[in-house]
Amino acid sequence: MCKTHVLSAASPKAPFEKTTIERRELRPNDILIDIKFSGICHSDIHSAYDEWGGGIFPMVPGHEIAGVVEAVGTDVTKFAVGDRVGVGCFVDSCGECEYCLQGDEQYCTKGVVQTYNSRDYDGNPTYGGYSQKIVVTDRFVVSIPEALGLDVASPLLCAGITTYSPLKHWNIGPGKKVAIVGVGGLGHLAIQFAHALGAEVTVLSRSMTKKDEAIGFGADHYYATGDAETFTTLANKFDLILNTVSANLDVNAYLSMLRVDGTLVNVGAPADPDQYSVFSLIMGRRSLAGSLVGGIPETQEMLNFAAEHNIAPMIEVIGADYVGEAYERVVNSDVRYRFVIDIATL
Repeated sequence: MCKTHVLSAASPKAPFEKTTIERRELRPNDILIDIKFSGICHSDIHSAYDEWGGGIFPMVPGHEIAGVVEAVGTDVTKFAVGDRVGVGCFVDSCGECEYCLQGDEQYCTKGVVQTYNSRDYDGNPTYGGYSQKIVVTDRFVVSIPEALGLDVASPLLCAGITTYSPLKHWNIGPGKKVAIVGVGGLGHLAIQFAHALGAEVTVLSRSMTKKDEAIGFGADHYYATGDAETFTTLANKFDLILNTVSANLDVNAYLSMLRVDGTLVNVGAPADPDQYSVFSLIMGRRSLAGSLVGGIPETQEMLNFAAEHNIAPMIEVIGADYVGEAYERVVNSDVRYRFVIDIATL
């Protein structure tokens, strides 16, 4: 067993405490990672506050993990001590179902094992990246290109793949018109990926306050959804609308901006159900869809693409003692655009 220092919440909304846990001994296909940075995802907050229910406490959040290989199991050949690596939202799957076999482990029919707030197939709770070390099966570890700093690579392991995956799935590229709803932790990366893929990118945000930043990330156009005229101006315009916000939208209004066969894809998850008229879909053969993160092969592809195209999140690096305040600032939308914990401060 390997003891490691962690940030742990004893119960929903409890303050984080520095404590220790034991990581399992290395199995033949395991990798021990010395964590350098761990991003804060809004999912961490939902989980630590038990807003989605079913929380497993004490909880160690964190599924945006970047670090260096410290040791490898006897059967590991893909990674070596000293390699720069990352771990995202999942740490195991059955490896045998149709989705695992095609590289979509996130949809494993047995149920994917999440990096934290989950149970492995032996029934043990999983603990995430707010930790100095973690042991992960090599199949769920990705390589971080040298062109990416470990700090900026960290949020890519959730926010990056969450936005890259739907853009690839819906074949976004030159000639496609894409709208990104929201300029936040997800949205500012979605803009960069869509631009690098060659699409014409429009940003839809409540006000004009983030226009300059959105243009800087690669947006071609920017509109405020607080102006009702926006929906008239942009009617029947987009092949894809990627909704990155977690607030309830006027779904019918956004569907009206899609071309025939266009798709509104949700990656943000509001707590309350959305409502819409089926006629908004029928009249334009439009689709309303959702997307989870990507599988491991696509996550590696995303990291390589980000390195090649100089795509990186805008981050604020914080110490371990600041995590509670960071949570409050995320809830209040007071961050540009992702917090990353420097694990050396733990």
